[in-house]
Amino acid sequence: MQIYKVGGAVRDRLLGRPVSDVDWLVVGATVEQMQAQGFRPVGADFPVFLHPKTGEEYALARTERKSGRGYGGFTFHASPEVTLEEDLVRRDLTINAMAEDEHGALHDPYHGKVDLEQRLLRHVSPAFAEDPLRVLRVARFAARYAPLGFKVADETLALMRQIAESGELQALTAERSWKEIERALMESEPQVFIEVLRRCGALNELMPELEHGADTLAALHQAARHQQSLPVRWACLLRGLEPTAIKALNQRFKVPRECQELAVLVGEFAEQADQALALEPTSLLEMLQKFDVYRRPQRFEDFIAACEMAAVDSSYPQGRYLRDAAAAARAVDVKPLVQQGLTGQALGEALKAQRLEALKAYTQQ
Repeated sequence: MQIYKVGGAVRDRLLGRPVSDVDWLVVGATVEQMQAQGFRPVGADFPVFLHPKTGEEYALARTERKSGRGYGGFTFHASPEVTLEEDLVRRDLTINAMAEDEHGALHDPYHGKVDLEQRLLRHVSPAFAEDPLRVLRVARFAARYAPLGFKVADETLALMRQIAESGELQALTAERSWKEIERALMESEPQVFIEVLRRCGALNELMPELEHGADTLAALHQAARHQQSLPVRWACLLRGLEPTAIKALNQRFKVPRECQELAVLVGEFAEQADQALALEPTSLLEMLQKFDVYRRPQRFEDFIAACEMAAVDSSYPQGRYLRDAAAAARAVDVKPLVQQGLTGQALGEALKAQRLEALKAYTQQ
């Protein structure tokens, strides 16, 4: 039995980046041998075990064969006869197909270290084209490592284009696609993810609504620079689309509710926000009511942030204006109205009237 550290932990150590998760590969062992040493099996599709003390995952070396469409269309074979090289060759990129043994020696049969040095994202073998999810993964890695100067190798981009043209991307589940999109959006250069998908034709297959969204990529880039949240980044990417297009994208990928809501609200009210300094108090109140700034202040703050990210320059006075307007409306005290005996609809109307007066006073300052 031989145990190797594999994948991202090896890659990031060589890049001098922090290593968070470690993947372990076991060559030359059986399921029975692993269990005899106290490892607990957890893999549903292929043998993966939890270390009895550390809880880290250890996978038996395996090969795979294409047996159907999509990300899950593979048959796996794990046995003591599978070599390290046979296991590594099934991985996506050469920089992810390196291993370190217990002595720290590097095993690099597919020249991942050279590609690290040359800043290339290159596929390991032609079998890359069998898994459509790898198109999204490579685009995500391009977004992550863009600050270090990494590019997708021409031959790998050609394979990604081949996958896009094959229709295999349509076999991906919404959940798997969104997981990659979500992770890509939270990378340091998320706009690169979209650019790579566009270059290989995958964007037109997965998100055709974004095919001509150069302005939204600039907003997305700003959102990443300012370390904005996932809902803000998703809203920046979808800003400017028609409501039907925003709804279609939200539904297609089963986007989390918080991201869905903010994207829809940005689509509906961003132009009003840009004209906030000229809004009548009644329009301003309608906007604040729509956002429910009294019970959900963070959603309105996220909305303003998304608008700020899309500003042509760094100056966006509308942001502070809207924040102060919301504060003025929230400052109206409901207690005196309750003490007057108002309830239900009457209370709601009286509260709305007082908030409107507060906004009139604010806009006249």
